[in-house]
Amino acid sequence: MELIIVLVIVGIVLALVVGIYNGLVSRRNRIDEALAQIQVQLKRRHDLIPNLVNAVKGYMNFEQDVLTGVTEARASAVTAGAQGNVAQVAQAENALTGALRSLFAVVENYPDLKSNQNVLSLQEEVTTTENQISFSRQHYNASVLDYNNAIQVVPNVILAGPLGFTRREFFEAEPEAANVPTVDLSLS
Repeated sequence: MELIIVLVIVGIVLALVVGIYNGLVSRRNRIDEALAQIQVQLKRRHDLIPNLVNAVKGYMNFEQDVLTGVTEARASAVTAGAQGNVAQVAQAENALTGALRSLFAVVENYPDLKSNQNVLSLQEEVTTTENQISFSRQHYNASVLDYNNAIQVVPNVILAGPLGFTRREFFEAEPEAANVPTVDLSLS
């Protein structure tokens, strides 16, 4: 009888350990999948940028600094993506986002460029891709939060460290996103 009780207790503990392990693996895999989705969208954006730069280059003779900034930011983002560190990728992508904002702001100063169908189409594709990147980041960060919480709660914390489950980094937004925009609705 005592042997049966011991076997039942061992079976329960083993089932608990297997359940915790499988749950952590599932959460870790969800993070990897979410990061892969971000990388797909970033690659799409990286592929669109040379087309956009080429489309506006002929119109923007005096704005070479902006075009150079976008090109350099893209190169840095591609390099950071190859290294795979989430914090470095986020920083490089945030710099690229800033460079694209500068480019779009300058495009507004060129009426011919604003009405060019190719440029408008590319701008729309980049904007759509930016939205998809934003959604992918949200999904990634939600998955990271779920995983980080899971490895820090009892009883998971007892097994997480020894089994190699470590905290993951969030995909941080650009610092400018923290600034509240100023809106002036006065009629003066």
